[in-house]
Amino acid sequence: MIFLKLFRESFLFAYDALRQNKLRTFLSLLGVTIGIFTIISVFSAVDTLKNNLQKSVNKLGSNSIYIQKWPWVNNEDSPWWKYLQRPTPKLREFDDLQRRSQTALAVSYEISIDNRIVKYQSNTVDGAQIDATTHDHDKTWNFDFEDGRYFTEMESRAGSPVTVIGHDIAANLFPDGGAVGKQIKIMGRNVTVIGVFKKEGNDILGISDDKEILLPLNFAKNVIDVQNANYNPQIVVRGKAGITDIEVESEVRGLMRSIRRLGPGIEDNFALNKTTILSNQLDIVFGVLKKVGFVIGLFSILVGGFGIANIMFVSVKERTNIIGIQKSLGAKNYFILLQFLIESVVLCLMGGIIGLSMVFGATAAVKAAADIQVVLDMSNIIFGVSLSIGIGIISGIIPAYFAARLDPVEAIRSN
Repeated sequence: MIFLKLFRESFLFAYDALRQNKLRTFLSLLGVTIGIFTIISVFSAVDTLKNNLQKSVNKLGSNSIYIQKWPWVNNEDSPWWKYLQRPTPKLREFDDLQRRSQTALAVSYEISIDNRIVKYQSNTVDGAQIDATTHDHDKTWNFDFEDGRYFTEMESRAGSPVTVIGHDIAANLFPDGGAVGKQIKIMGRNVTVIGVFKKEGNDILGISDDKEILLPLNFAKNVIDVQNANYNPQIVVRGKAGITDIEVESEVRGLMRSIRRLGPGIEDNFALNKTTILSNQLDIVFGVLKKVGFVIGLFSILVGGFGIANIMFVSVKERTNIIGIQKSLGAKNYFILLQFLIESVVLCLMGGIIGLSMVFGATAAVKAAADIQVVLDMSNIIFGVSLSIGIGIISGIIPAYFAARLDPVEAIRSN
């Protein structure tokens, strides 16, 4: 009851200070408001970007190893010309890995051909990405179907003229729907559409099936050289359930070194890429962004904190006589101290709540304007409120201490 009474009186005093000194209080709260808004906005923006990027990374699979010529993250100890001299993955290496691997759930050989023209009667699509792959592609990658199906093993082995196309390709070639069963022309050949990928939307990393045309590798062999370095050949190995990516990577490295007959003192002439490489790099970048945002916001909060402290010193001076009367009636020092401390916290909390309200408003505006799923985590909201309370305590503790230590006789005599 005493605490509730104390809180009520402190809130009324804070409200009175806000009402009587609107401009001064507004300017002081502005620093706290801007600081909280800056920090939580940056945290929310980073979380949103990280969430969208992580969705992109998850499409690659958390237990997949990508055997490629170039690493996803450049090693300073290995200059670019060393990577340039590396051989590209070959079909023979794919066959050996598929036969010898004990940790792999599936192994696929894949190539990619960018910016091709696809036709269906009078409809044309430019900039399509044509991918050709061995049969286990559906096990090494994550995707869903909107209509139709994936290749059968017989179609993959025989190199049948069949294809699975992305949602955007289907929408442009077949505006009235019904893509499955129709024949489209790719690289001068007619192929039958047997499936349509589910729409994925724009992707930050560019990992999307919406503009993809997927072909059996054995069909592509009849049209192009599938081992040509221009088509960025890669081998994808997905580990079995219960086996870590580290175990899969270790086995794949050993097998690739054996297949390429690399001696103990010779460095790898291939790159083993995996999603944790991207995730770790993203964590570093996002960590830096959060720290920068926190430092920028902290300066605003500190300015606001000094303003709140100034208000509290003025409030102590204006209410010295009241403090004397309270103490003469038996009010303890802690009562006076808590009274001013709560007042300071309430003022800072008001600034923090205004800042958080601005963040909510900005979040709603971004969602409405850009159709982006903004992440406003509860932990960030709690952090913003806690930071406001912390600044309130720091700003008010010294003025509150001076108020609690006032001599009641001297305080009553003051005007």
